[in-house]
Amino acid sequence: MSDTPTKAPTRLDADSSLDLKEHIRGIPDFPKPGILFYDISTLLRHGRAWRTAMARLAEKIAPHKPDVLAGIESRGFLVAAPLALELGLGFVMLRKPRKLPGLTIGLNYALEYGTDRIEMQADAVEKGNRVVVLDDLLATGGTMSAGISLLRQAGAVVPCAACLIELTFLEGRKRLDVPFEALISYDS
Repeated sequence: MSDTPTKAPTRLDADSSLDLKEHIRGIPDFPKPGILFYDISTLLRHGRAWRTAMARLAEKIAPHKPDVLAGIESRGFLVAAPLALELGLGFVMLRKPRKLPGLTIGLNYALEYGTDRIEMQADAVEKGNRVVVLDDLLATGGTMSAGISLLRQAGAVVPCAACLIELTFLEGRKRLDVPFEALISYDS
């Protein structure tokens, strides 16, 4: 055995010179005509950019002292799971109906044209857990707001919500009653 001390694990380092917008691809007319889709797959496949995004998000949500992170299906899983690992926290999935095994609780919520439902396992959080909700993108805020409400229904405290991208022109943050953090904003 060596007398050389082992290096303690360190948090991810954010590359302050990296412009994350350069790693987000805009896809016009997806999933339907008139929509500009902000594709994070180009960020995910670039190691340095992905690592920097996770480090920057960790810096933004750590002050809110979460016990658990919740990701909204499905791209929110790609944000919340690695971030939970980075912060040494648990991860909870907020999913579409009938996707989770065991007893679930759910919440129906209104969309611009219709309704949807979000569910989680009934034992996913304990009463009083501080849970930060994450997704890849905040648009109108409907799904994020529903996720916050569902967690509260389960007895959790939601100190903040966060995303990689915010479409500020859709004013989704106005539907949220918690502080909101985003790494990238698009104004149109």
